[in-house]
Amino acid sequence: MKKLLLILLISFPAYLMAQNASTPMDKGFEPIQLYFVMLTEGPNRSQDSVTAMKIQESHLANIGKLYKEGKLLVAGPFLDESKWKGIFIFKCKDAKECEELLKTDPAVSAGRLLYEIHPWMTAKNCTFK
Repeated sequence: MKKLLLILLISFPAYLMAQNASTPMDKGFEPIQLYFVMLTEGPNRSQDSVTAMKIQESHLANIGKLYKEGKLLVAGPFLDESKWKGIFIFKCKDAKECEELLKTDPAVSAGRLLYEIHPWMTAKNCTFK
């Protein structure tokens, strides 16, 4: 996992330089620290289907709330059957704030998801355009 993050960190500036003239590199690389969260399979996934669906609905509602607050920038599930279940990218002042936001997630509090928090750097105003 650390190797993957290191490769992404090293290759990102080169990727931006290869893009067209409207990239953040044109104005100089302005780094911003965010928090990359890897969501993994939790130990408590034995809920009945109705309960699991309610947890998932609440999980999605919490994602929407955090997005509207400007704290959650990216969220999404992995589509394979691995222990990796999804990612979040948060804009927080520190890892403690990130962890507090993760604790508001019903899937985390129910034990369906665990998380790993990693400080992550990207270019300020970088988007998925």
